[in-house]
Amino acid sequence: MTTALLVIDVQESFRQRPLWRTLHNPALIANVGRLVEAARAAGDLVVWVLHAEPGTGNLFDPESGHVRVVDELKPAPGEHVVVKTSHNAFTTTNLQQLLTAAGVTAVTTCGLRTEQCVETTTRVASDFGYAVTFVTDATGTFPIPHRTAPAEQTVEELLADPRTLSAADVVSRTEYALAGRFAGVRTVDDYLGE
Repeated sequence: MTTALLVIDVQESFRQRPLWRTLHNPALIANVGRLVEAARAAGDLVVWVLHAEPGTGNLFDPESGHVRVVDELKPAPGEHVVVKTSHNAFTTTNLQQLLTAAGVTAVTTCGLRTEQCVETTTRVASDFGYAVTFVTDATGTFPIPHRTAPAEQTVEELLADPRTLSAADVVSRTEYALAGRFAGVRTVDDYLGE
């Protein structure tokens, strides 16, 4: 079985947002780095996925200079970097063609945000017939405001609002939704056999 590691949206755009300080998993970048090193050592395909919102003028607009892999992680020569404009990594990219050309039958997903782009990519990969592993502690997310909360609310207001869904609850819900349906859910240590 040929495996690909999909590193999704571990990019500077997120780190520039005030919400970054609420990231539920401070070990995210280190854990992704461990997966990348192991994938390279095994000869697996590593694909870096970035999210872009061209023409918006926000932190995800390529013109901002922040649509790039975080400084601590670097794509190696020959590793693919694909840029998506949808939540999942397949719809607006050539990712499926890259995986097919490489003979990939299994994918491992990690990155930002747990419940958004990583979960969505995991579900689509499963629908496309890949055997999928979701490495939960190599994902990261943030508290989610209630749907009626004002868009301009500060981080402090978000955290003080009793209707806010905590990052821990978001991660737990994602694990429940994916496990046994769309992916195997594992930790980095379990995945690496440590």
